[in-house]
Amino acid sequence: MAKKAPRRTAQRILEAALDLFNRFGEPNVSTTLVASELNISPGNLYYHYPAKEELINKLYEAYEAELDELLHASEGVHDVEDAWFFMHSLFELIWRYRFLYRDLNDLLSKNRRLETQFQLVLKNKARAIRQLIAGLSRAGHLEIDVHEVDTLAQSMVVVLTYWLSYEYVRNPREALEPEHAQGALMRGGLHALHLLAPYLGREQRRHLLALGNAYNGEDPGNSSSAGAAAPPVDMAV
Repeated sequence: MAKKAPRRTAQRILEAALDLFNRFGEPNVSTTLVASELNISPGNLYYHYPAKEELINKLYEAYEAELDELLHASEGVHDVEDAWFFMHSLFELIWRYRFLYRDLNDLLSKNRRLETQFQLVLKNKARAIRQLIAGLSRAGHLEIDVHEVDTLAQSMVVVLTYWLSYEYVRNPREALEPEHAQGALMRGGLHALHLLAPYLGREQRRHLLALGNAYNGEDPGNSSSAGAAAPPVDMAV
């Protein structure tokens, strides 16, 4: 079997920076720390990325490319099952680049490029969700006044953008650790989709509630729980 070609140093630097930014927050990670993590000299890192901002911008470019491809999938949403998969995929992507969201205000205040590009990200997310709503409507699963569509789409974008911050406030010590990712993403997807509930037909609303019941209280780290019946949701909570 042929050996895989070694990863180029520039790519290794990006991977290490993404991991460190996600774990500790971008403001708390210096380029010196990234170099140390890779056991390379700071000069070697500066050869590829002369400034920390260039590292951040390169990671953002990768995120934006993946996001643009994913948002096109909203055109194929025809029912709640499709919407669930689409929303969860969005949250998984946000999780992979979570440093952008956990330190969003700080990043935007320091990086003019991100300040302008993230505004475009919000617009593209809203457009994709409007397409999702239109697909559900065409399929006869959702009924909404045309004047409410944009408000609903923007509300869903707010949940997408700030859900991880909410999770962090709820549990600062553990929320953004990998072992808690699945639960956080499931909750985020569920809360975003529940904004659709008042507009869904009876069967699709029932299916959305069933999806919620299937994941509520499930321990993502316990594989044996996957086949067990989920406990009923306490609506008072």
